Amino acid sequence: MKPRVPSLFQRLRKRVIVPLALTWLLGTLLAFAVARYSTQQAFDRALLDDAYAVASHVRQTKEGDLTLALTPNEMGTLLFDQSERLYFAVYSEEGRFLAGHAGLQLPQELNLNPHAFTPLAWNNKALRAVVLQRQTPQPFKVVVAQTTKSQGVFFQRLLVLSLVPQLLLLLGLAWWLRRKIQQDVQPLTALQNAVALRDVRDLTPLPVSDRTSEMKNLSEAINALLSRIDKSVRAQKEFAGNVAHEMRTPLAGMKALTEYALSQSNPAVWREQLQKIAQSQERASHLMDQLLAMAMVQEAQQSVAEPVNLVAVIRDSIMRHLHRADVLGIDLGASGIEEDGTVWVMAQRALIEGVIDNLIDNAFRYGVPPDGSAPRVTVELTANPGFGQSAVWVHDNGPGIPQPQRERLLQRWARDQDAQALQHGSGLGLAIVSEYARIMNAKLRLATADEGRGLKIGLLFQTVPTPAQAEGKNG
Repeated sequence: MKPRVPSLFQRLRKRVIVPLALTWLLGTLLAFAVARYSTQQAFDRALLDDAYAVASHVRQTKEGDLTLALTPNEMGTLLFDQSERLYFAVYSEEGRFLAGHAGLQLPQELNLNPHAFTPLAWNNKALRAVVLQRQTPQPFKVVVAQTTKSQGVFFQRLLVLSLVPQLLLLLGLAWWLRRKIQQDVQPLTALQNAVALRDVRDLTPLPVSDRTSEMKNLSEAINALLSRIDKSVRAQKEFAGNVAHEMRTPLAGMKALTEYALSQSNPAVWREQLQKIAQSQERASHLMDQLLAMAMVQEAQQSVAEPVNLVAVIRDSIMRHLHRADVLGIDLGASGIEEDGTVWVMAQRALIEGVIDNLIDNAFRYGVPPDGSAPRVTVELTANPGFGQSAVWVHDNGPGIPQPQRERLLQRWARDQDAQALQHGSGLGLAIVSEYARIMNAKLRLATADEGRGLKIGLLFQTVPTPAQAEGKNG
């Protein structure tokens, strides 16, 4: 059985109201302690005044003894209290009882300077006593004690009057906090219900609550996530639809070629049909590679840019295509690349390789000169130090593309008239190049080749210092 997870409302209520109650209780106890101390000081002061009053009536006789010059009635009037009973006793310096209540003992070991307060028990009564030391007419001590019943009642009333009003205020505040917390949490509950009841195919934005900035930010974040999911789903549907649409034709063609070959008994026909099947398979494989490359655009956006040496990338790309160029009879070369040269840009190496591979592949497919001359494809690296830019160009000596059609070819599934007539290519190559360029913050350029014929496609980058130079600056 899974443990029950408390709700946010319960956690807020617990973390707000409980500490508030503990703080209130601690504050109340401290206030009561201060009030009790101050009140006790007032009671003690009155008790000390009574002790001074008794001491002021102690006289010395002619014989040199001490005596209390008050009658019992006068003493009762002097120590009158309507709610407590007072007792007193006068003792000599040696502790000899002189006057007062004989049973009221003199407390021992008190630091009199010149008086001290102490609890005292007498006749099973708890008393509060003060002992006063006097030096004239000769040293003597006065003990005055009183019962503490009224003090206890007073302190109980003080405690009640301190606790009850604040307790009522605390309850009112707790009710108000509970209500406000519930109101602030309610949009979160509404958001939870909206998400829980939402159909899996419904990716429309959720209502945004602006009751709190956190709730608004959460709603906007969820809507942003829904928007990204919607784009991803649309892209997947588009990818699936494109695959189904584009693969239908080569697969149907291979099936028709196979059925025709099986219906024939001439080996020459079989060989011819097998060659056509191989060509169809090659086009289907190329189409699938481009579809996968386009589908990986979203993942490529999450990759991190790093310093890339364009010279090394171009050299490796040319080496990968040399064998195919030899088979096709195409002169594949490079320009502007020094043996040990380096040109560094901030990009993703895999994306640069994908751009160069697609441009070389397009040049191989569509860059065949219409006049029958030898096809030539050149990968060129140009640098403009004044502007801090470098460019990778791939140009051919083929028929080229008219200026009005160049921008259209950057869209998916767009092919020029020659490619459509030749029935090869999917119209994805330049679209992939355009997407990769956007991800790398590079500029894509289409132009006529330098000789006035063919197509020249370039990718412009901002150059950066070499890693060693960058480390030197940081150091």
